[in-house]
Formats: sequence, structure tokens, C-alpha cells
Amino acid sequence: MNKPHLIYFADPMCSWCWGFSPVIDGISNEYGASLPIRLILGGLRPGTTEPLTETSSRDIREHWEHVHEASGQPFDFGFFERKSFIYNSEPASRAVVVARHRSMSDGLDFLKPMHDAFYAQNRDITDEQVLADLAAEVGWEREKFLQLIRSEEIRTETWQDFAISQNAGVTGFPCLIAGTGEQTGYSLVTAGYQPTGRILPAIKEFLQRPLAVGSPS
Repeated sequence: MNKPHLIYFADPMCSWCWGFSPVIDGISNEYGASLPIRLILGGLRPGTTEPLTETSSRDIREHWEHVHEASGQPFDFGFFERKSFIYNSEPASRAVVVARHRSMSDGLDFLKPMHDAFYAQNRDITDEQVLADLAAEVGWEREKFLQLIRSEEIRTETWQDFAISQNAGVTGFPCLIAGTGEQTGYSLVTAGYQPTGRILPAIKEFLQRPLAVGSPS
């Protein structure tokens, strides 16, 4: 991509990414198509097979409380009444990749109702039938969506995203980086949650630089 753009590493089952959702909206409202956002699925807990323990549930609840306090985003804490929940983020990531096949903006647009369903509505987005319901709610033909999410192509692309995230050294989400072209390097905007009031000035400053960090001299 040979113009200014952002790369957003996120996960549909990352609470801090749900907190960051209004920030992504703020960036889109401020810059629109002039600053494209490329979404890469980070792979928070892909392939998990063991149910949450009491300790891990307690830790996750603390994260949710911190996100709610920092961002104001709603949470349904009834989630913690679920028994033997397996926190596998891979199916939800595949669902977002299906949406991204239409366009990058469709992928970003679908991430938001996925977050809302899981965090604010206590819907189980590890279940592909729930994912198909969500897809139908935003205009997908349900059976076609199920066919795609089960395909080897989508599964492979999803795991390629996880590999890109790991190879880039991304260890937490949300992570947002900015670039001005393939040959000019990238600059970190944020590794972790920051409110819109901090992110927009950081992006503006980046765009005003004559060369990105890491660009050739």
C-alpha cells in the first residue's frame, strides 16, 4: 500500500479491543477513505480446548472491569455464570476473515457487532451457529456464511493472520501502527488501549512527518 495507512491488530474476543472500538470509529470519522485501516486478526487464544478455571475467570473479569472503567463500553457480566466455557478465539476470527473477503472495511465493520454480541449481550461467539446468526443480522445469507467459515481457505487465511501478528512481534491487543508506503517503514501509534483524544493527535503528528520512522535516509 503506497499511501498513508494504518494496520490494526485486533481480536474479536479481546476486551481491550472492544474498549478501543470507539477509537477506531473516531479515526474513520476523522479521516475516512483517505487513511485506510488494514485489519489483521491477532490470535488471542486460538485453538484453546480447556475450559476456563476459576482463576482465569477472575482474571478476565478484572480485565473487563478495567476496560469498562477506562472506555465506558458496556459489559454483561452474566458471562461469568457460564459453566465450562472454552475461550477459543479462532472461530470468531474466522468469521471476521469471511467478512473481510468482501472488503477490508466490511471486516472492520463486522468486528464491532462481534464485540458487542460477546461483551454487551453475552452471546457465545465461539459457536458457529451464533456467528451465522450475527452474519445474517448484517445481511449475509446464513448458509453461504456457514459454508465459507468452514472452508479450508478461510481457516488457512485466519492462521496466516495469527502468524503475521506473531512475526511482527505483537504481544498484546489492540495494536495500531502507521505507514506511508511499502518502502518507508512503519511507526507505532499504540500498543494497548488509548482513548480517542490521545490517538488522533498521534496520527496527525505521524502524517505531518516528512518521512516515517525507519524510512531510508
